[in-house]
Amino acid sequence: MKFEIRGETLSVVGVRELGADNSQAFRELVRAALPDRLKNIEIDLSQTSFLDSCGLGALISLRKTASSRNGKVRLLNPPPRVQLLFDVTRMHKIFEIVSGNEA
Repeated sequence: MKFEIRGETLSVVGVRELGADNSQAFRELVRAALPDRLKNIEIDLSQTSFLDSCGLGALISLRKTASSRNGKVRLLNPPPRVQLLFDVTRMHKIFEIVSGNEA
């Protein structure tokens, strides 16, 4: 997993799995990489092959962190299986999800 800062946004790339085994560490790593001056988090999910409820919890927690700074979390290019989980859980209503050419 790699981090890059662009303007007011922390960009997270290379998330392969986000589940019970690593969701807490993921959340802590992203928060540690997020300087106080940044308010937005952008997470590229194009390489994510697995996401479960614990992973969703980590994303929601990061959304709360961004919201407390008047920012937002954008999720980029989720594969169809991951997108289905967002749709089924209605998480697509609270996250900005950008696919394909929009990203």
